[in-house]
Amino acid sequence: MSRKILAFGASSSRHSINKKLAVYAAGLFSDAMVDVLDLNDFELPVFSVDKEANMPELVFQFAKKIDECDLIVMSLAEHNGSYSAAFKNIFDWTSRLPERKVFADKKMFLLATSPGERGGSTVLETAKKRFPFNGGVVVSTFSLPSFHQNFKDGMGITNEDLKKQLQEIIQKLEF
Repeated sequence: MSRKILAFGASSSRHSINKKLAVYAAGLFSDAMVDVLDLNDFELPVFSVDKEANMPELVFQFAKKIDECDLIVMSLAEHNGSYSAAFKNIFDWTSRLPERKVFADKKMFLLATSPGERGGSTVLETAKKRFPFNGGVVVSTFSLPSFHQNFKDGMGITNEDLKKQLQEIIQKLEF
């Protein structure tokens, strides 16, 4: 039976570099079916306690995607040192589902990238510490610095050292 990966970039950008990285990384797993999620398909009103009594159907659909996978491969966009507004919003909504941990005790491979040299490392560290409280079993992390210098569409990671580092992480991951 094939393993199922849910891959997405935690960004609403139509040209998300984090989505590109997540899809690329998920594609490196052998014998796995990859379901690519686009946060733009889950546009929701801004979460507030005043609105949570009317839980949007999209929140249940997002949670179902998590429930149906064996591994979450998520690449986090870093906005001012934290999560993107689009991701934080779906995260907040999902956290309010009754008797639910956001990530349902699923294994997670967390990635981040940015145009800069730090490669989204601040948001990656935040998520690594936060997600276990929300049912995320973080099995590994990877940061790709200077995305535009180290990644090309159709080729993936072009820096051989970084490519090897990612491949070694993936070879060791079990799910």
